[in-house]
Amino acid sequence: MQTMSDYYSAVQLRSDHWSTLRQSLDQLAREPEGRHAKATRAKVAEMFTALELIERYWAFPGIQAFDHMRRQFENGNVSDVAFTVRRAARALTTGAYRRRHIPLDRDMDDKDENEDEAILSPDARALAKPYFEVMIVDDVNEHQERWLRQNMASMRRPEDAFTYAPVVVPSLQDALIGVLFNHNIQAIVVRPGLRMESKVELGLLTRYLNRAGGIEDIKALNPEDYGPELCRLVAKVRPELDAYLVTDRSVEDIAGLDLGICRRVFYNQEDFMELHLNILRGVQARYKTPFFTALKEYSKQPTGVFHAMPISRGKSITRSHWIQDMGAFYGPNIFMAETSATSGGLDSLLEPVGTIKEAQELAARAFGAKHTYFSTNGTSTCNKIVVQALVRPGDIVLVDRDCHKSHHYGMVLAGAQVSYLDSYPLNEYSMYGAVPLREIKHRLLQLKAEGKLDRVRMLLLTNCTFDGVVYNVERVMEECLAIKPDLVFLWDEAWFAFARFGPTYRQRTGMNAANNFREKLRSPAHAKAYAAQQEKLADADMETLLNTRLIPPPNARIRVYTTQSTHKTLTSLRQGSMIHVNDQDFKGEVEQAFHEAYMTHTSTSPNYQIIASLDVGRRQVELEGFEFVQRQVEAAMSMRRAISTHPLLQKYFKVLTAGDMIPEEYRESKVSSYYDPEQGWTDIWDCWEKDEFVLDATRVTLAVGGTGWDGDTFKTKILMDKYGIQINKTSRNTVLFMTNIGTTRSSVAYLIEVLVEIAKDLDELLDDASKMERLAFERRVKNLMQDLPPLPDFSRFHDAFLSDGATGEGDIRSAFFLSYDENNCDYLELDSTIKSAMEAGQEVVSASFIIPYPPGFPILVPGQVVSEEILAFMRALDVNEIHGYRPELGLRVFTPEALADLTQKNKAAKSG
Repeated sequence: MQTMSDYYSAVQLRSDHWSTLRQSLDQLAREPEGRHAKATRAKVAEMFTALELIERYWAFPGIQAFDHMRRQFENGNVSDVAFTVRRAARALTTGAYRRRHIPLDRDMDDKDENEDEAILSPDARALAKPYFEVMIVDDVNEHQERWLRQNMASMRRPEDAFTYAPVVVPSLQDALIGVLFNHNIQAIVVRPGLRMESKVELGLLTRYLNRAGGIEDIKALNPEDYGPELCRLVAKVRPELDAYLVTDRSVEDIAGLDLGICRRVFYNQEDFMELHLNILRGVQARYKTPFFTALKEYSKQPTGVFHAMPISRGKSITRSHWIQDMGAFYGPNIFMAETSATSGGLDSLLEPVGTIKEAQELAARAFGAKHTYFSTNGTSTCNKIVVQALVRPGDIVLVDRDCHKSHHYGMVLAGAQVSYLDSYPLNEYSMYGAVPLREIKHRLLQLKAEGKLDRVRMLLLTNCTFDGVVYNVERVMEECLAIKPDLVFLWDEAWFAFARFGPTYRQRTGMNAANNFREKLRSPAHAKAYAAQQEKLADADMETLLNTRLIPPPNARIRVYTTQSTHKTLTSLRQGSMIHVNDQDFKGEVEQAFHEAYMTHTSTSPNYQIIASLDVGRRQVELEGFEFVQRQVEAAMSMRRAISTHPLLQKYFKVLTAGDMIPEEYRESKVSSYYDPEQGWTDIWDCWEKDEFVLDATRVTLAVGGTGWDGDTFKTKILMDKYGIQINKTSRNTVLFMTNIGTTRSSVAYLIEVLVEIAKDLDELLDDASKMERLAFERRVKNLMQDLPPLPDFSRFHDAFLSDGATGEGDIRSAFFLSYDENNCDYLELDSTIKSAMEAGQEVVSASFIIPYPPGFPILVPGQVVSEEILAFMRALDVNEIHGYRPELGLRVFTPEALADLTQKNKAAKSG
């Protein structure tokens, strides 16, 4: 029997066990005395035992109905129980239980039994009342539980916008397990009779309670504190939920407690109608979409358009004889909602005062920010807005060298002095990891020693990286603020917007770390620890500081910005992005500059459909983000396991693990793989809590060099052209598969089928190959997997662009605009001219950004000296796309005369 260790989540286990139970009972009903009947009966008994553990946490079919099915089976009523299980399993698979009552008795007809949610029309699904479940936490007997359920059911009214079903659990620990198991739960009612302990087996309990802070921390509580503590713990793992506390304690006792997500406290009363209305109101607060709703209403209004946009209301299409196919393809609603109006319930993105303003405030709540701003121009624009708002000409900015190109261009626009940080290289796979904390601290301490710390403005890092390496955000902020207490952090979370809605992932997001730090810095314990460390480190040298986990002062300022490509990992139309702000100095210092930067980079004609999709996407993640992210991770874990355990696939492919992509010195937990064929799944909570870097499991990097194809060829010629599988990122010998909230288990199954087919074709090809063809294949594999050029570090800026040579930051803006004059530039060929110039002692300096795809970040920036390592890497590149490089002319560089002239001018300016 498959157990919990065979599955990454209880949801996946539950789904498969119901399917197995249905199949086994159907077989037993067909052949009750067959030769496999005994084994089948044993399998059914096993499935009932396994499901009993987790069914108590879901409202449908409910633990009472489940126990009845089990008793039917034990009493030999195989035909009846097979029918009941079949109907329940189908309702679970199709989601029919969310829309209507499912009769489980055989003598009760279900006229809509064959209804499948997946094939219902969008209009039919939109008309159905959304369904959710409410968890009631109270240690009650069967009679009391029935009374609770009846009272809550009696409160339902036809005019209610939603419908819900209750789930009753007896203990604090059961409640924590329940909210992590059951994604349908949207509200929790905590009553005074709950107990502490769960009767669920300890192994399963520990695994899920870890996500809420462990078991030992809560066992010492007094019974009267169980309810408030539960509200606090649920806020940690699922902050989007609503809690309602029923208590007999006095107002004074409750007032000073941290009640987490508790929306309302009910004192000594059982006012079920008031509770019912509060539950619906709480869900409605997350369900509301101010701008999307306003846009829908606007589209229904009769209007006369005497303004821009002939396409508004679809007029230019419906009157056309030549573009009717566009109208047929998109349908009428998109054109009915297309307008340049900012009135009539709509709003202006540039100066929001109505529905857009409210939508942005709701997004800030959902993502844990103090302020959120929508962008219809993608995260490239978001990055430039934040940099321009915060960085003044001459400010020093520490930048992850292999970050997105928009950051480099942002440095040009802002006139920053750029101090590039090198990530650790993964030469074997032609990719970079992330910037070690030691490297960041070392650079800050160098700048401090040179008296430049006051000019340091910002640290800019990518989290997570394109390849899935995730920083320990809180640790980075903690130690950097210990050196520079007012440092601004810009976390580029373009690929990490979904992380907020998974308990494990959330802890490594910028907004979560900022909120945690605000609370931490206020605590007396932190002030005491800081004072003690300051005394201990009074005369410490740099090496000691580098080897010490530094503690920031209590008066450090929390200044955190994150930019997210909502459209990349959540529901939004393309280019829909958000900027999240958690900056204690935003109102006093930044807001006006931010407004100007926002006006500079934001179109005066923003796309309303994108804004509406951001509004709806926020609604979705607040109500079902937990479920969808859980399924996203499940799909990735299933993919990892299927590929890494398949004998044929292992011949040509390798799924890169945390051990492959993160050096051991950055993995304190010693976790090297999320799945082991012998031991099953690793509980990743430990490494996500401790390690300097972790690997985002939803980004599955597959080494394909063993096929003889490079990453780009495998992506385009094999996956896309032959099988219609779309991916984005490749390296010389890898391809990256990313699961998202739309990935299904069927999609994963298809991918595995394709990889198996490719492997079989390679087997057959090699079986029929001649000796020379085999040697050629082996040479290609060796070239892809062994003969790889080392990845170059950032060399340095030329002296003409350095403020001084001690700390190495450069004026990238001057270099960028110096190249605008063609007289300052020349082209040198890679194969001969550059090498000759370098051998003659000339410093060859790039006049432009050079960005090969892959890896997709600049290996040269304007003003950077071309090193031997960079030259060797460029020569070894065999990619088709290198932005900034013209193969027919060569590499664009500055002339020696231009560099000498600028150097002379800089010297004159300093001496004058």
